[in-house]
Amino acid sequence: MERLCRRYPVLPILSKTVQQTPTRFFAEGKIEERVRALTGREPISTIAAAEPIGPQKLCDLLVIAPCTGNTLSKLALGISDTPVTLAAKAHLRNARPVLLAPCTNDALGQSAKNIGLLLNAKHFYFVPFFQDDPIEKPNSLVSRFDLLEDAIAAALEERQIQPLLFLSQRKEE
Repeated sequence: MERLCRRYPVLPILSKTVQQTPTRFFAEGKIEERVRALTGREPISTIAAAEPIGPQKLCDLLVIAPCTGNTLSKLALGISDTPVTLAAKAHLRNARPVLLAPCTNDALGQSAKNIGLLLNAKHFYFVPFFQDDPIEKPNSLVSRFDLLEDAIAAALEERQIQPLLFLSQRKEE
């Protein structure tokens, strides 16, 4: 997000889970502070606040990063019960691109069918990804965030960056 804020105006959207769940990276509530500091904007954090994204055409591109298996599932099935999924639904009403950066331990498990559905859906694009630990976590995929800006440029041109699947996170492979 820091790199993107230097290049683009970023309208942050946070799910309740992101706002309320402490992680190894951020204590509860701290990610919201960091996002606010980076973007200079108050994050959209409710369904009601996300709804105008479509009618007001607030975004040229919606980037969902990281995109969890839960969010992939909801998007594939048209469920819009979080600020992020409603933002996507509102944004798609204008036939504008949505870029997904999957990061999930279940991408090659139950979530695989949802990735397949979204790969075949109009206006959805993906940041390329790789298996982060094929031995210990054989169903896990992580996006190549080093390719995020290239994926953004491609999605704005309504094309999928290739290759989509990498062997590792290293640039040389």
